[in-house]
Amino acid sequence: MLLKALQKQNPALVEAALLLWQQGMIKPDSYVIDVDQVRKNARLLLETATQCGITLYLMSKQFGRNPLLCKLLLECGYQGIVAVDFKEARQLYQHNLPVAHIGHLVQIPSGMVDEVVSRHPEVITVYSVAKAREIANAAVRQNKEQALLLKVWHPGDLVYPGQEAGFSLNELPIVINEIKAIPGIRLVGVTHFPCMLFDNEKGKTLPSPNLNTLIEAKSILEQQGIPVEQVNGPSATSVESLPQLAKWGVTHAEPGHSLTGTMPSNQQGNQPEHVAMLYLTEISHCHQGKSHCYGGGYYRRGHLSNALVYDQQWQTSKVQSPANDSIDYTLSLTDAFAVGSPVVMCFRTQIFVTRSDVALVAGIQSGQPILLGIYDSQGNTIPVSTGQEGL
Repeated sequence: MLLKALQKQNPALVEAALLLWQQGMIKPDSYVIDVDQVRKNARLLLETATQCGITLYLMSKQFGRNPLLCKLLLECGYQGIVAVDFKEARQLYQHNLPVAHIGHLVQIPSGMVDEVVSRHPEVITVYSVAKAREIANAAVRQNKEQALLLKVWHPGDLVYPGQEAGFSLNELPIVINEIKAIPGIRLVGVTHFPCMLFDNEKGKTLPSPNLNTLIEAKSILEQQGIPVEQVNGPSATSVESLPQLAKWGVTHAEPGHSLTGTMPSNQQGNQPEHVAMLYLTEISHCHQGKSHCYGGGYYRRGHLSNALVYDQQWQTSKVQSPANDSIDYTLSLTDAFAVGSPVVMCFRTQIFVTRSDVALVAGIQSGQPILLGIYDSQGNTIPVSTGQEGL
């Protein structure tokens, strides 16, 4: 999906990944991240958001909840991090990283509510009055008041399977009045997902029906006397989409793929954010005229289609994506290559749902790549091994 963009925007990343693989520093099934380019993308997004009057929460799940990369991005000026589920929050808390938004896309488990409230998130998203009461009780016990966002929806909206939740527009007035009467919490805004989507036919990122629902929900809150401080409009946040979000009245957004330049809108390598992440693996074996490389990093919505294989020079091969009901032990290439050959791919991914390693590399653009560390897909450190021990 993004291989052409990678070759156009960041060929140095390909060469750095090859070098580190040749040195035994990086193993197959690894995502290699150009830290300096990620920071460039991050600063560009912040500059655009500031011009648009939008606050950005950093999203870390796409790059494996990596604590070092989160710290480096926070230094760029991000308000805080959004934890899309409680396990991400748990990982970030271990490194004392500021979780500014939690509860969306996954609610806080009852047993974690007290801990989350004690960590002072700017906002918590709730799907039910029952969860709002749990948060309120924790806040009262801790002698504080917690700001809440309401997840909203409307018939006809786009809701992905596994994400069905929220308050309908019709029930909002009753819900608002009920929550207003609960001590310890304060309604400050609304959120929905996805609010922006890339349109393949039109070749640009456009509002989804959900964005209209989000703005209608804001109006309902205001009609009920709620001063709306936050209209949170996540999905496809990028330099391209931020001005559109501002026109609709969105106040907060949550960039993820734009930090690594791996948005669907960047397939041709024509976006201001440059690709800063690739997938590195290796030919495991050949079978019936086809090569099979080590898997573990496949993401079924990533639109993976092509690979580069190095055998004295880079060669292109088609990737045969595994069936969605199969485990990606290996990925199949349509051509035969020598066992042990390195393979590079680039596609839209969510590292936190893979089995992959994550290699953070600095100095790529200056021609002096330095491996900062290797982590698992959840952000835990993996000891660096050169593969040369005992030789």
